[in-house]
Amino acid sequence: MEFDVVIVGGGLAGLALAVALKRSRLSIALVEARAPVAPAGWDARVYAISPANVRFLDRIGAWSHLDATRMTPVAAMKIHGDAGGRLDFSAYDAGVAELAWIVEASLMQRELWETARRQGNVTLFCPGVPQGLTFGDEAATLALADGRELKSKLVVAADGADSWTRTAAGIAVNFKPYDQHGVVANFAIEKPHRQVACQWFRHDGVLAYLPLPGNLMSIVWSTPAAHAAELLALSPAAFCDRVADAGERRFGALSLVTPPAAFPLRLMRAPRMVAPRLALIGDAAHAIHPLSGHGINLGFQDAFSLAETLAACPEHVDCGDLGWLRRHERARKEEVVALQSVTDGLQKLFSPTAGPLPALRNIGLNLTQRLPIIKDLLVRYAMG
Repeated sequence: MEFDVVIVGGGLAGLALAVALKRSRLSIALVEARAPVAPAGWDARVYAISPANVRFLDRIGAWSHLDATRMTPVAAMKIHGDAGGRLDFSAYDAGVAELAWIVEASLMQRELWETARRQGNVTLFCPGVPQGLTFGDEAATLALADGRELKSKLVVAADGADSWTRTAAGIAVNFKPYDQHGVVANFAIEKPHRQVACQWFRHDGVLAYLPLPGNLMSIVWSTPAAHAAELLALSPAAFCDRVADAGERRFGALSLVTPPAAFPLRLMRAPRMVAPRLALIGDAAHAIHPLSGHGINLGFQDAFSLAETLAACPEHVDCGDLGWLRRHERARKEEVVALQSVTDGLQKLFSPTAGPLPALRNIGLNLTQRLPIIKDLLVRYAMG
């Protein structure tokens, strides 16, 4: 079977790329092992979607179909240091409707999946397990475990940080483990959050409170691996008390809605985002610490940029040509490298440590709080 583009991976970035190409002349295959399913209740994995990516998702027809009762705008964000530092951001002060939207990962994935499934120029191969990948002068060939072969001008690796596709293509990446885990869970809260997100830079890591609809919230606690294991071993009641105390009881007593889970945190840098007949997007192209909340936002912008590059490709130009693909790489490289460097630096600055760093980082928060111009620039950049 022959296609113009084969996308390996049906996560958020890969699906967004497929849907973004719905008006193009390109034929697309999307390979994924398992179709997304709805969780029994609330998904503990949530993302803060930037306004720039809300516009992108709206442009490709996905945003307006998301269940509005399961999404929450962020009206303000309050950041606390571990020694009196403070930094506040407000949508009102920035002259915008909201700073971000908190959305369940599974909610977005299911909507994008259904949109791609109905799309005339997309063929889904699910379950589809890649087994072999070869590159030729005229096409790339992806062999599936069931014996089918997919030939295409371009293969897109959208299969996560441990990308099989990237490895099969011979692209070695640099992983830097942080020896931290991100602990996630959802809670019912006693006091209203009023659409305010909070973040504490603590001696035991970075704790974020993210508002969900009604009296619900989600957390991401980026903490040393040993502390994460300790948290997961607590009883539900003890875990709720620990999270409430760490967040200064801002929302009062907590009760668990979804059991806590944890995932390892690491930085991943790839030497390049494109090669002949290959493009990397999302976590297959880069991985960053979650403290900035930009991981999936980078992935969506990868999908937007690559879709624009492919849609603009003239008919007489091979869409897998390295020279053409480098347009996408140039468009994305600056933001990716900048955010990887900034988040890695912040992780070092706010990691549990002794010495002068705690005082310096809290001074930095307070200084930024007193400089409205700098605060406004930070907000504008984060919003895209």
